[in-house]
Amino acid sequence: MAEDYVELIDELIETRGEARPIDIAERLGVKPPTVTKNISRLEKADLVRRQRYRAIFLTEQGQALARACRRRHRIVVAFLRSLGIDKEIAERDAEGIEHHVSDETLAAFKKHVGGVL
Repeated sequence: MAEDYVELIDELIETRGEARPIDIAERLGVKPPTVTKNISRLEKADLVRRQRYRAIFLTEQGQALARACRRRHRIVVAFLRSLGIDKEIAERDAEGIEHHVSDETLAAFKKHVGGVL
């Protein structure tokens, strides 16, 4: 859960300039109270900070996690694409694989695609 939220918050900040709970709820297909509860958990883990009725921001630790998630996602997508998987399918499948792939397997994926990620 933390990785999905941090990755999405980072993407929203990058594309929209801010990450609002309502946008997170919409993108994840959950209700706003669920987002509020999960953001509280992320805040306790020092991954996000927020101000009441304002946008959500990533802490340095949250930004580092978001970068690691994006990197892992790119490697998995590149690996799937190297197997001839359609881009849209590779993106969708990578969402599930990236959260469960071991470091050893990820390193093998990276080596297979030439380590250029």
